[in-house]
Amino acid sequence: MKLLILGGTKFLGRHLVEAARARHHEVTLFNRGQSNPNVFPDVEKLIGDRDGNLEALKGRRWDAVIDTSGRLPRLVKDSIAVLANAVDHYTFFSTISAYDDRSVLGIDESAALAQLSDEKSEDVVADYRPLKARCERELNERMPGRALIVRAGLIVGPYDDTGRFAYWPRRILRGGEVLAPGEPDRPVQFIHGRDLADWTIKMIENKGVGTYNVTGPEGSLTMGQFLEICRHVTGSNARFTWVAESFLLEHEVIAFSELPLWLRKVSEGMLAVSIQKALASGLILRSLESIIEETIAWDRSRLQEDDEYSRRLYDVEHKAGMAPEREKKLLAEWHARVDRAA
Repeated sequence: MKLLILGGTKFLGRHLVEAARARHHEVTLFNRGQSNPNVFPDVEKLIGDRDGNLEALKGRRWDAVIDTSGRLPRLVKDSIAVLANAVDHYTFFSTISAYDDRSVLGIDESAALAQLSDEKSEDVVADYRPLKARCERELNERMPGRALIVRAGLIVGPYDDTGRFAYWPRRILRGGEVLAPGEPDRPVQFIHGRDLADWTIKMIENKGVGTYNVTGPEGSLTMGQFLEICRHVTGSNARFTWVAESFLLEHEVIAFSELPLWLRKVSEGMLAVSIQKALASGLILRSLESIIEETIAWDRSRLQEDDEYSRRLYDVEHKAGMAPEREKKLLAEWHARVDRAA
């Protein structure tokens, strides 16, 4: 197949390119040429901008397009206008966060989506969730029967430029007392970027359409189990102190950023959605142990590289998670409170 990827040089996009090429598909990338421009030197690259410069896409034909970068309905609509007659199939990466009620556990694809309070909004920070939902609607309305919508969970593994997942193996490797957020039995979910990419390419090959929650693991996983497996894989002497959500909120700890994989109770359904539809369609997920091992190995390999991009990326990623001095201070305050209550 001839595949067009909108993006393709960062995180998930790189996994998609690798998965497509491993299955002998011809890949073309369309992006601004700004992020990691030297990756995939033998892949065709079209330079442009989704916001006003789609000229490079005109007059071409592909079997399918994969949209990894659509966040604004206006820009998704513009891309569809150019590509609707140039491709047979359109894959759009949405998000688990697009659901309206994020407190419900076991949400499936039929649940209601978030709605924009201001139809003119293009604030991708404040309105990320309803904007992605509206992007889905634009695609379904303009390419009915030809669209695959992937509501992905937290994506992890090599090329991750957020550092959210890697924070926990790094922190546990450091050992000592670790601030563990909330309750140990609350659910968590995430998916390796390569597993997500492999499933997506196979779905495109089979002309799969419809909407899918795509995350993992196959069974249930709690935060307590996740941290224990991290400790086992790393061989660390880390010990976990579980700190109540109320205390974290009181001290303005930023959920999912300062303490990755921790969400407030009102949102924890986003880490416990149903993936039965994706599993039934052939989604295969690797073990948690292998994800942790690969993340650690990739982390270490970049520390040994001279590549400026890798070093800069590593520095950016370390902004995710809690600073050691803040963690130490919060743990001291938590112990003092517990002692007073005893």
